[in-house]
Amino acid sequence: MTSAAEQRARAGEPAAQSGTVRGARRAAPPAWPGTPTPLGARFRTGPDGVAGTNFALWAGGAEAVRLCLFDERGRETQVRLTELTHEIWHGFVPGVLPGRRYGYRVEGRWDPWTGARWNPAKLLLDPYARAVDGEFALPPEVYGHVRDWPEQAYADTVRDERDSAPFVPKGVVVHDDDDWSDDRRPKTPWADSVLYELHVKGFTKLHPGIPEELRGTYAGLAHPAAIEHLVKLGVTAVELLPVHQFAHEDHLLRRGLKNYWGYNSIGYFAPHAAYAASGTTGEQVGEFKRMVRALHAAGIEVILDVVYNHTAEAGELGPTLSLKGIDNRGYYRLQPDARRYADYTGCGNTLHVVQPQVLRLITDSLRYWVTEMGVDGFRFDLAAALARSMHDVDMLSPFLAVIAQDPVLRRVKLIAEPWDIGSGGYQVGAFPPLWTEWNDRYRDTVRDFWRHALPDVREMGYRLSGSSDLYAWGGRRPYASVNFVTAHDGFTLRDLVSYHGKHNEANGEDNRDGTDDNRSWNCGAEGETHDEGVRALRRRQLRNLLTTLLLSTGVPMLVAGDELGRTQGGNNNAYCQDGELSWLDWSLLDDPDWRPLFDLTCRLIALRHEHPVLRRRAFFSGRAHSADGLRDLAWFTARGAEMTEGDWYAPAATLGMYLSGRDIPGRDERGAAVVDDSFLAVLHAGHEPTAFTLPGAPWATAYEVVVDTSAEDQLRAPDTVLDADTEITVPARTVLLLRVV
Repeated sequence: MTSAAEQRARAGEPAAQSGTVRGARRAAPPAWPGTPTPLGARFRTGPDGVAGTNFALWAGGAEAVRLCLFDERGRETQVRLTELTHEIWHGFVPGVLPGRRYGYRVEGRWDPWTGARWNPAKLLLDPYARAVDGEFALPPEVYGHVRDWPEQAYADTVRDERDSAPFVPKGVVVHDDDDWSDDRRPKTPWADSVLYELHVKGFTKLHPGIPEELRGTYAGLAHPAAIEHLVKLGVTAVELLPVHQFAHEDHLLRRGLKNYWGYNSIGYFAPHAAYAASGTTGEQVGEFKRMVRALHAAGIEVILDVVYNHTAEAGELGPTLSLKGIDNRGYYRLQPDARRYADYTGCGNTLHVVQPQVLRLITDSLRYWVTEMGVDGFRFDLAAALARSMHDVDMLSPFLAVIAQDPVLRRVKLIAEPWDIGSGGYQVGAFPPLWTEWNDRYRDTVRDFWRHALPDVREMGYRLSGSSDLYAWGGRRPYASVNFVTAHDGFTLRDLVSYHGKHNEANGEDNRDGTDDNRSWNCGAEGETHDEGVRALRRRQLRNLLTTLLLSTGVPMLVAGDELGRTQGGNNNAYCQDGELSWLDWSLLDDPDWRPLFDLTCRLIALRHEHPVLRRRAFFSGRAHSADGLRDLAWFTARGAEMTEGDWYAPAATLGMYLSGRDIPGRDERGAAVVDDSFLAVLHAGHEPTAFTLPGAPWATAYEVVVDTSAEDQLRAPDTVLDADTEITVPARTVLLLRVV
């Protein structure tokens, strides 16, 4: 085997394992001492009233740290940080004003076999940078090792001495001048929430009502034309796909593609600069804040999808952009063979959240986005990876414990994607109180019911009524379940009823990427078709899926464009499709085939807001609370009889769910009992019409038809009243929502 020293000699490296960069740029005198807190770059007034910026970087194990300042022409000045406090290198630099670009060079041992990967030739992004200027390209110079070393099995052990500064973005000093005194957070209770997952660029890029120069940006999302759609729809929160500064993967750039979704973070404090219309030398921060204010003014909360489980530096063969070069061993989980990374994410690395400095990085970032950027909550990508202690997922882990006691973070909305790809990583239903969870059991069950693939209706009963089998423990409530049928990852709602299999050829991976477990049904033809019978059935199935979602107990989450019938042509993994395939097609609002779907969605959300029986704050008891035997929840077969134990286990395509508005637990703000209408929902997934007997006393004497998904245009639905104890015909594949009168 070639030794490390021999490999370095063959690469033309010096024998020493640490030192300054050859051909270093202009050097400046050492910085003033400054302070070790807060971490990052903070503009302020220093000693004797001198304006400047305090820089502080945690770099445990490093031998030296140089701050690199860049002027407008890209010329670099290096400033030695000589003060070291509790592994934090810090200094105050007079005259450094907001808008100045900077990075770090960190010196230390190069010994990949022990996980040490310091390389001062590589300019590193400050993990606490609050703005980033420049694009991440990935030429060989940005790799800490010789990327194209002939012996690839050992390439990661050979240090690359080329300067990466010309090829990487820089952090930007930002001025703090905003106290949020004029902002009013909506503070929507969880039970009243309706989430809307959207992509900042994709939602606004083609919107005809947004000025062209603002499309695809934070300013575009803040525009009245964008907010008008959200308000009309009735959603209470937008859940933004990642807006932390992210980088594109090398394998995508080589194929002429980009990471569109953004699940490849490299800057946890910086709004992604490419989504800014106003500029990238700090202007993106103010633009993001103005977007949050505009949404708050419309009563809409802002939730960020955050990716703290891994970074864009990938594994041992990945680039050196920030943490890897600051202290690889301190930030990442390594295998017993410390050259290799523990990978619970499928992205090459996993942040070592048990380490105090990593936990601090994450919680400082979260608090920053709440207190200084105004956001209202977070959805944590692969949250199980954050809940791992040394190896196993642990619901008493340091990360969850810190969140639970933090006076800022425990007050905001916290959503877990409750799984990762490691052993024991599937944790749906296991997160503690304070947390809600993406409920994929709900997704799979509802999809299976409407394609008539469930063996019985037991699972469907649980999912419709709040998933008490998963969440009725430890004081958790029905709103612990974030119910969804689609998400950014997978088919759109329209594609779910139009494609049997995925069609991801455009991604350049021979259709190998993306899940094969779609639980979809194409209604008789694969993809787009001129068969009007198939097209009408698909539209009905979309109405069924949306109606089911918005009538279910829990917190519903819609995906932007599903209410318009958006399609991705069967691509169920469009993470690298930054184009019209992924952007919302707003012309669908004017399409007579699809406009009724939007109108129905608005109507269903309005019904949900109007009726507390549809957004309960406590689980159903299923017990009678009065002498007449009426219960808060009852289930009926098509015969109009209450379901027995045997009925739950029998094959069935029809389910009746009765929700009593008389037995809603809790009181309103003035202490009065909450009373509402009662409803009967009839869900029939069979391919033929079925007879259904409407339950009589004590449930009702008559019913009014509120929603009938067999009708194309719900705005013209007849005002029909039906007597109880009568048999009605429910059309094939239909949801009926009946109000007790």
